[in-house]
Amino acid sequence: MTDNQAAAVPGSDVAGGGVPDGGIAGSGIAGSGGPDSDAPTGRKREILIVLPGLLLTLIIAMLDQLVVSTALPRIVGDLGGLNHYAWVVTAYILASTVTTLLYGKLGDMYGRKRYLMIAIVLFLIGSALSGLAHSMDQLIAFRALQGLGAGGLMVGAIATIGDMVSPRERGQYMGYMMAAMMLAMIAGPLVGGYITQHWSWRWIFYINMPIGGAALVYLWATLHLPRKRVEHKIDWWGAGVIAVGASAIVLLTSWGGSQYAWGSWQIFLLEGISVLSVIAFFFVESRAAEPMLPLHVFKNRNFTVASSMSFLLGMAMLGALTFLPLYQQTVQGASPTGSGLLLIPLMLGSTVTALISGQVTSKTGRYKILPVTGGAIMTVSMYLLTHLGPHTTRLTSALIFVVFGIGMGFLMQITSLIVQNSVAQKDMGVASSSRAFFQQIGGSIGVSLFGVIFLDKLNSVMTPTLHGHSFNASALDPQSFAGMNPVLRTLAFTGISHGLDAVFWWAIPVTAAVFVLALCVKEIPLRSRIEPSTDTTEPAAELVH
Repeated sequence: MTDNQAAAVPGSDVAGGGVPDGGIAGSGIAGSGGPDSDAPTGRKREILIVLPGLLLTLIIAMLDQLVVSTALPRIVGDLGGLNHYAWVVTAYILASTVTTLLYGKLGDMYGRKRYLMIAIVLFLIGSALSGLAHSMDQLIAFRALQGLGAGGLMVGAIATIGDMVSPRERGQYMGYMMAAMMLAMIAGPLVGGYITQHWSWRWIFYINMPIGGAALVYLWATLHLPRKRVEHKIDWWGAGVIAVGASAIVLLTSWGGSQYAWGSWQIFLLEGISVLSVIAFFFVESRAAEPMLPLHVFKNRNFTVASSMSFLLGMAMLGALTFLPLYQQTVQGASPTGSGLLLIPLMLGSTVTALISGQVTSKTGRYKILPVTGGAIMTVSMYLLTHLGPHTTRLTSALIFVVFGIGMGFLMQITSLIVQNSVAQKDMGVASSSRAFFQQIGGSIGVSLFGVIFLDKLNSVMTPTLHGHSFNASALDPQSFAGMNPVLRTLAFTGISHGLDAVFWWAIPVTAAVFVLALCVKEIPLRSRIEPSTDTTEPAAELVH
């Protein structure tokens, strides 16, 4: 809900457009913040009533990505080859990326609740169809449909929290949200591994149905936010340009050097579309009545810096995490369930530091030191990950994962807090969706680009040492190693380890750039109340039930 919506609610205690005590007028929800807060217990109770539904929404968004990531080697072995490995993830991320900004903007314009409901429904339909897929092409298509809904899940939940509470108080609630996300990150690999090993990988999609259904019903019954009866003009041209540009960039990084040579006409065409889309974006958005991504937000230093950090963080984090289960289930010989267990140290490191970060920002209002520390630690962890090899013990890899997780915990939610504190309340949805958009596009590029790097290094290591043995990298999956020639299996483990090392070496400068950008953040005191709207021209709003 925007400030304009709050100011327009009939019956609120607003004088001259103000909102007393930082609360959301008419909603009974306070934006209490920090030590200056004196919000009634009843108002906080309403926030806590809605919070479980929002947390469930975050859980299904995070759970799906991690469950699929853990089971992906088995899925690829069943339906296709390693050449499709990255696309199962990329299709989902690409679809969610191109819709993220649309969900954020429409939520600002017409109310958050309806589009959060639509996102959940689309996600559940895509989940059901993905479980029924019988070919890799079908799975990729249904994952894309699932991604169309996923684009609104995190944005809807985080923006709703941004509507309900002040930035100063938001650190505490983001700690709760991060804890829920970490719960999903811990449970995801375990659930995915157990289901894949003991049932069927198809159930990793079906499990979304009861969780998502519960979130849908709960939010429908408890979330009541004002909705404006105002005519808006949707920036379809802007949405189209962003969708085309994002798609071209992802395809460029995915196909370049693998499916098509870098000098081929197909790659040149994608490069041209990418450049033209960027130019068209600035042209269209500067003239749109209600731009999908308002250019004025980029004039804010912290917004631009935090968005850039989100892009690089998504690129390094998702690009790295996608290939760890493959290493664990092949080189380390772990089962799908064991692969999930081996990632627990990473998740615990993230959870602890994220909760600490939330408490620090709520109590002190200071936050710059957190992303600076996180960027430095993640850079160190990427260097440590380059030492993973055929003879690395599970204890050593677990300790490295803890360091990686600590860096993630200092960074993942603080970027959201920075961008939300940098914009006016009316742009809350745009700010939340923009940060998510840049992180997702970075993750999509990271998975695609690192996938190319991984396969290229694997082939370069394997080809000169085969000595007449046949080896098809595109058919690589954990089950294929059981009956493999011992000599060839050793060579394959070496090739996978070198491929993984190459990925992490390329990730080091990315995380180092996150550290440098964090140094550029200007620490602006977190607002202890939700700013009232100064626009009194809006018509009255209605409550959405």
